[in-house]
Amino acid sequence: MLKLYLKELIMTKRIFITATNTDIGKTYATSLLLKELASSGLKVGVFKPIETGVETEPLDGKKLFDLALELNPSLNSLSLKDIVPYQFKLPAAPIVAKEDTKIDLTYLSAKLEQIEKLCDVVLIEGAGGLMVPVEEGLFMVDFISYFKTSVLLVVPSRLGSINDTLLSRHLLDSKNIEYTWAINLYEDADTFHQVTAPFYKNDYLSLQENIKEITNKL
Repeated sequence: MLKLYLKELIMTKRIFITATNTDIGKTYATSLLLKELASSGLKVGVFKPIETGVETEPLDGKKLFDLALELNPSLNSLSLKDIVPYQFKLPAAPIVAKEDTKIDLTYLSAKLEQIEKLCDVVLIEGAGGLMVPVEEGLFMVDFISYFKTSVLLVVPSRLGSINDTLLSRHLLDSKNIEYTWAINLYEDADTFHQVTAPFYKNDYLSLQENIKEITNKL
Protein backbone atom coordinates (compact mmCIF):
# COMPACT_ATOMS: atom_id res chain seq x y z
CA MET A 1 0.00 0.00 0.00
CA LEU A 2 1.14 3.54 -0.71
CA LYS A 3 2.07 4.96 2.68
CA LEU A 4 0.24 8.25 2.24
CA TYR A 5 -1.23 10.52 4.87
CA LEU A 6 -4.69 11.17 3.46
CA LYS A 7 -6.68 14.39 3.55
CA GLU A 8 -8.29 13.76 6.91
CA LEU A 9 -4.88 13.53 8.61
CA ILE A 10 -2.66 16.48 9.45
CA MET A 11 0.51 15.53 7.62
CA THR A 12 1.09 15.66 3.88
CA LYS A 13 3.17 12.92 2.29
CA ARG A 14 6.55 14.09 0.94
CA ILE A 15 8.47 12.15 -1.72
CA PHE A 16 11.99 13.17 -2.74
CA ILE A 17 13.03 12.29 -6.30
CA THR A 18 16.78 12.04 -6.81
CA ALA A 19 19.09 10.35 -9.32
CA THR A 20 22.59 9.04 -9.86
CA ASN A 21 23.51 12.22 -11.73
CA THR A 22 22.09 15.08 -13.75
CA ASP A 23 20.03 14.44 -16.90
CA ILE A 24 18.97 10.96 -15.80
CA GLY A 25 15.19 11.52 -15.76
CA LYS A 26 14.13 13.06 -12.45
CA THR A 27 11.64 15.41 -14.11
CA TYR A 28 10.28 12.57 -16.25
CA ALA A 29 9.89 10.35 -13.16
CA THR A 30 8.26 13.15 -11.19
CA SER A 31 5.76 13.72 -14.01
CA LEU A 32 4.83 10.03 -14.10
CA LEU A 33 4.37 9.97 -10.33
CA LEU A 34 2.22 13.12 -10.39
CA LYS A 35 -0.13 11.52 -12.93
CA GLU A 36 -0.27 8.18 -11.12
CA LEU A 37 -0.97 9.74 -7.72
CA ALA A 38 -3.59 12.07 -9.17
CA SER A 39 -5.31 9.12 -10.84
CA SER A 40 -5.78 7.68 -7.34
CA GLY A 41 -7.77 10.74 -6.33
CA LEU A 42 -4.97 12.50 -4.44
CA LYS A 43 -4.30 16.23 -4.61
CA VAL A 44 -0.73 16.49 -5.85
CA GLY A 45 1.86 19.21 -5.56
CA VAL A 46 5.45 19.70 -6.63
CA PHE A 47 8.49 21.49 -5.22
CA LYS A 48 11.93 22.03 -6.76
CA PRO A 49 14.00 23.86 -4.14
CA ILE A 50 16.87 24.76 -6.49
CA GLU A 51 17.26 24.91 -10.25
CA THR A 52 20.41 26.06 -12.03
CA GLY A 53 20.94 26.89 -15.69
CA VAL A 54 17.96 29.25 -15.62
CA GLU A 55 18.02 31.81 -18.42
CA THR A 56 14.53 33.31 -18.25
CA GLU A 57 12.56 30.74 -16.26
CA PRO A 58 13.27 27.34 -14.66
CA LEU A 59 12.35 24.92 -17.44
CA ASP A 60 12.07 21.76 -15.32
CA GLY A 61 10.25 23.55 -12.53
CA LYS A 62 7.79 25.16 -14.93
CA LYS A 63 7.09 21.87 -16.67
CA LEU A 64 6.29 20.23 -13.33
CA PHE A 65 4.27 23.18 -12.05
CA ASP A 66 2.17 23.31 -15.23
CA LEU A 67 1.38 19.61 -14.90
CA ALA A 68 0.63 19.85 -11.18
CA LEU A 69 -1.70 22.81 -11.84
CA GLU A 70 -3.57 20.76 -14.42
CA LEU A 71 -3.97 17.92 -11.92
CA ASN A 72 -4.63 20.11 -8.87
CA PRO A 73 -6.10 23.53 -9.81
CA SER A 74 -5.97 24.72 -6.18
CA LEU A 75 -2.25 25.33 -6.73
CA ASN A 76 -3.15 28.38 -8.83
CA SER A 77 -2.75 30.51 -5.71
CA LEU A 78 1.00 29.87 -5.95
CA SER A 79 3.61 31.28 -8.32
CA LEU A 80 6.52 29.60 -10.10
CA LYS A 81 8.81 31.34 -7.61
CA ASP A 82 7.04 29.47 -4.81
CA ILE A 83 7.67 26.16 -6.59
CA VAL A 84 11.32 26.95 -7.44
CA PRO A 85 12.51 29.37 -4.75
CA TYR A 86 16.18 29.41 -5.76
CA GLN A 87 16.90 30.00 -9.45
CA PHE A 88 20.44 30.53 -10.73
CA LYS A 89 21.68 31.27 -14.24
CA LEU A 90 24.93 29.31 -14.26
CA PRO A 91 24.44 25.61 -15.17
CA ALA A 92 26.55 24.31 -12.31
CA ALA A 93 26.28 22.75 -8.87
CA PRO A 94 24.28 25.04 -6.54
CA ILE A 95 27.33 25.79 -4.38
CA VAL A 96 28.95 27.35 -7.46
CA ALA A 97 25.92 28.74 -9.27
CA LYS A 98 24.56 30.55 -6.19
CA GLU A 99 27.67 32.76 -5.87
CA ASP A 100 27.07 34.89 -2.72
CA THR A 101 23.47 33.75 -2.16
CA LYS A 102 22.87 31.81 1.05
CA ILE A 103 20.65 28.73 0.66
CA ASP A 104 18.31 29.07 3.63
CA LEU A 105 16.73 25.76 4.65
CA THR A 106 14.24 27.51 6.91
CA TYR A 107 13.04 29.55 3.94
CA LEU A 108 12.71 26.38 1.85
CA SER A 109 10.73 24.70 4.64
CA ALA A 110 8.30 27.61 4.71
CA LYS A 111 7.80 27.35 0.95
CA LEU A 112 7.22 23.60 1.18
CA GLU A 113 4.67 24.03 3.95
CA GLN A 114 2.88 26.64 1.83
CA ILE A 115 2.57 24.12 -1.01
CA GLU A 116 1.50 21.16 1.08
CA LYS A 117 -1.43 23.05 2.60
CA LEU A 118 -3.01 22.55 -0.83
CA CYS A 119 -2.00 18.90 -1.29
CA ASP A 120 -2.20 15.34 -0.06
CA VAL A 121 1.25 14.59 -1.44
CA VAL A 122 4.17 16.78 -2.56
CA LEU A 123 6.89 15.55 -4.89
CA ILE A 124 10.24 17.23 -4.25
CA GLU A 125 12.71 17.11 -7.14
CA GLY A 126 16.38 17.39 -6.25
CA ALA A 127 19.14 18.94 -8.34
CA GLY A 128 21.64 16.57 -9.93
CA GLY A 129 22.70 13.58 -7.85
CA LEU A 130 22.86 12.85 -4.14
CA MET A 131 26.29 14.34 -3.50
CA VAL A 132 25.75 17.60 -5.37
CA PRO A 133 27.06 20.32 -3.01
CA VAL A 134 24.63 23.05 -1.98
CA GLU A 135 26.57 24.85 0.73
CA GLU A 136 29.80 24.02 2.54
CA GLY A 137 29.00 20.76 4.34
CA LEU A 138 25.49 20.58 2.87
CA PHE A 139 24.68 18.17 0.04
CA MET A 140 21.53 17.27 -1.84
CA VAL A 141 21.24 14.01 0.11
CA ASP A 142 20.85 16.05 3.31
CA PHE A 143 17.53 17.42 2.04
CA ILE A 144 16.04 13.96 2.55
CA SER A 145 16.45 13.91 6.31
CA TYR A 146 15.83 17.64 6.67
CA PHE A 147 12.48 17.51 4.87
CA LYS A 148 11.66 14.04 6.27
CA THR A 149 10.74 12.46 2.96
CA SER A 150 10.46 9.05 1.38
CA VAL A 151 12.85 8.59 -1.54
CA LEU A 152 12.82 7.50 -5.17
CA LEU A 153 16.27 7.01 -6.72
CA VAL A 154 16.20 7.19 -10.53
CA VAL A 155 19.02 5.40 -12.36
CA PRO A 156 19.88 5.19 -16.07
CA SER A 157 19.88 2.17 -18.37
CA ARG A 158 23.09 2.96 -20.21
CA LEU A 159 26.39 1.10 -20.05
CA GLY A 160 28.21 2.13 -16.85
CA SER A 161 25.04 2.61 -14.85
CA ILE A 162 25.74 -0.32 -12.52
CA ASN A 163 28.67 1.50 -10.93
CA ASP A 164 26.70 4.73 -10.54
CA THR A 165 23.70 2.87 -9.14
CA LEU A 166 25.74 0.93 -6.59
CA LEU A 167 27.53 4.10 -5.41
CA SER A 168 24.25 5.97 -4.88
CA ARG A 169 22.61 3.00 -3.16
CA HIS A 170 25.66 2.55 -0.93
CA LEU A 171 25.43 6.18 0.16
CA LEU A 172 21.74 5.86 1.02
CA ASP A 173 22.35 2.58 2.84
CA SER A 174 25.25 4.07 4.82
CA LYS A 175 22.94 6.84 6.03
CA ASN A 176 20.18 4.35 6.88
CA ILE A 177 17.84 6.04 4.41
CA GLU A 178 15.03 3.85 3.14
CA TYR A 179 14.39 4.26 -0.58
CA THR A 180 12.84 2.81 -3.69
CA TRP A 181 14.90 2.75 -6.88
CA ALA A 182 13.85 2.52 -10.51
CA ILE A 183 15.49 2.51 -13.91
CA ASN A 184 14.67 5.01 -16.62
CA LEU A 185 14.84 2.95 -19.81
CA TYR A 186 15.68 5.76 -22.19
CA GLU A 187 19.36 5.38 -23.10
CA ASP A 188 20.79 2.09 -24.44
CA ALA A 189 17.35 0.65 -23.72
CA ASP A 190 17.73 -1.73 -26.66
CA THR A 191 20.83 -3.34 -25.09
CA PHE A 192 19.88 -2.95 -21.41
CA HIS A 193 18.35 -6.39 -21.00
CA GLN A 194 21.49 -8.02 -22.39
CA VAL A 195 24.21 -5.78 -20.93
CA THR A 196 22.94 -4.51 -17.58
CA ALA A 197 19.78 -6.32 -16.49
CA PRO A 198 21.52 -9.66 -15.82
CA PHE A 199 23.32 -8.06 -12.86
CA TYR A 200 20.13 -6.62 -11.41
CA LYS A 201 18.27 -9.88 -12.09
CA ASN A 202 14.72 -9.46 -10.72
CA ASP A 203 15.65 -6.67 -8.32
CA TYR A 204 14.79 -3.73 -10.55
CA LEU A 205 11.68 -1.81 -11.58
CA SER A 206 11.42 0.44 -14.62
CA LEU A 207 9.64 3.77 -14.73
CA GLN A 208 8.04 2.93 -18.05
CA GLU A 209 6.73 -0.49 -17.05
CA ASN A 210 6.19 -0.39 -13.29
CA ILE A 211 5.11 3.13 -12.29
CA LYS A 212 2.09 1.86 -10.32
CA GLU A 213 4.22 -0.64 -8.40
CA ILE A 214 6.88 2.02 -7.79
CA THR A 215 4.24 4.40 -6.45
CA ASN A 216 2.89 1.75 -4.11
CA LYS A 217 6.36 1.21 -2.64
CA LEU A 218 6.94 4.85 -1.75
